[in-house]
Amino acid sequence: MPKVSVLVPIYNAAEYLRQALNSLIGQTLSDLEIICINDGSTDDSSKIIQEYAKRDRRIVVIDKPNSGYGDSMNQGIKRAKGEYIGILEPDDYLDPEAFAKLYQLADWNKADIVKANYFLLENGKNRKLENIRRKDTGKIINPRQDHFVFRLPHAVWATLYRREFLLANHLEFLPTPGASYQDIGFNTKTLALAKRVALTDQAYLHYRTDNVNSSSNSAGKLECTPAEYASIEEFLQQHNLGELIPTITATKFGNYLWNILRLPAPAARKFYQTTLTELRAAQAKGLLQRSEFVPKYWLIAQMMLRVPKLTEKFLIY
Repeated sequence: MPKVSVLVPIYNAAEYLRQALNSLIGQTLSDLEIICINDGSTDDSSKIIQEYAKRDRRIVVIDKPNSGYGDSMNQGIKRAKGEYIGILEPDDYLDPEAFAKLYQLADWNKADIVKANYFLLENGKNRKLENIRRKDTGKIINPRQDHFVFRLPHAVWATLYRREFLLANHLEFLPTPGASYQDIGFNTKTLALAKRVALTDQAYLHYRTDNVNSSSNSAGKLECTPAEYASIEEFLQQHNLGELIPTITATKFGNYLWNILRLPAPAARKFYQTTLTELRAAQAKGLLQRSEFVPKYWLIAQMMLRVPKLTEKFLIY
């Protein structure tokens, strides 16, 4: 059994793929399984994957017709043999000690999940995000008691998951078409069922933000996020975790607001209406709890409900 299986979901990523794979085969933790899932790429990605597979026997290749990010990830999870599962997007890369450090933390704590900070990479420059604070490290966290972990970035690619934990709880990605924010549901569902979560304020992954082909830069795919959150709410009800729904409602609003602020005006206005509709529905169900919101987000949510037109102009124009 490898210590870590790393899933690399690949669709037309030839421009950055070599850097990603080089960062994997150069890990100081050599006991890796590297699973490259080629999702019907039409560029040189397949050629590059085969080239690296010939050089490194740890690389396993899954070649399949295009079926979307979620299905790629699920096939990778089923194929993985490692004690833990990590994820590397093909336009990102890792520091050499990444999996050695993350696995060590996971093993010490017998953790279901380990989450780390990461770097934003744009135009060749890195900036470390300090989402995980030092005071929240060095202890085991149960998300059902410490809800703050749901407010951390989804960042499934800066996370390790215990494979048996995923399999025992039938935790998968939504197999919706394309790469459409499926990490939201997977991150939230895994945290909801985890009992042992360990955090580190160190950062090892370099998350590229200037790839124009990234799904996070597609305004059209953003409309898939309501389906992710609907799936989360259904999941929590099925697992008798309805008490977490106000927490997830608050984090959903923060996610929606972040997207409104970064989108170009036409797309932002459209998504603003989606956000307002869901906010009103949550209010009608009694799911808006001030204690679960970041204070400034609570203020904006109340402004949206009371003076929606004025708030739209304030946020977008």
